[in-house]
Amino acid sequence: MSDTGAGRNGMDVFTRLKASALADWQSYVDHDFVRQLGAGTLPEAAFRAYLVQDYLFLIQFARAYALAAYKSRTLNDIRIAQEGVAAILAETELHVRLCARWGLSRADLDAAREEQATVAYTRFVLDCGAAGDLLDLHTALAPCVIGYAEIGRALAPDGADGPNDHPYREWIGEYAGAGYQSVAATARRHLDDLAARTMTDRRFAELSALFGQAARLEADFWQMGLDLGAR
Repeated sequence: MSDTGAGRNGMDVFTRLKASALADWQSYVDHDFVRQLGAGTLPEAAFRAYLVQDYLFLIQFARAYALAAYKSRTLNDIRIAQEGVAAILAETELHVRLCARWGLSRADLDAAREEQATVAYTRFVLDCGAAGDLLDLHTALAPCVIGYAEIGRALAPDGADGPNDHPYREWIGEYAGAGYQSVAATARRHLDDLAARTMTDRRFAELSALFGQAARLEADFWQMGLDLGAR
């Protein structure tokens, strides 16, 4: 039976994927790291450890978008991949700025060791792209790319503006702001477009498993930040 994604019950593909892996999704977006981050009570050591690992994470995600360009068959798909790489490179600058407050240079970040949770998640995404097609790859990317926009919006419902004295205001503002929200909206539309080309009911079940695994790996990434900060 054919299933062209966005037409099912009026929901887009991303919404359907979330609903199909709801427990995994909630363990990610409602993780204790996220709650403490939003409340401003997250220990600085945990946030710093997370930022270093997320910087390394983004390097691998840039590679995943480069792989998306290679896997693409249309100029529009290539442009979207190119925009993804550009957005990630811009995102790394946030990490460099924030880490500089603790005396960590770009060279320090580049020399840091990837923790197991970082390796597990990034290589999972790269493997999805290498072994599968463009829809597999963007499904594996979606919890990060679109999920961060949802988290940012939940932590700052009014957008990037927030209390000036919040210790994580800049991070929250980055993902709640119009620029990143636009990146996520493009990713959602592209996921629908890809699904319209190749989606079937059987394929959706396979993609749901990929999506759920990526969400679990995101939760593990948050937990890594808490664990490293407690050392």
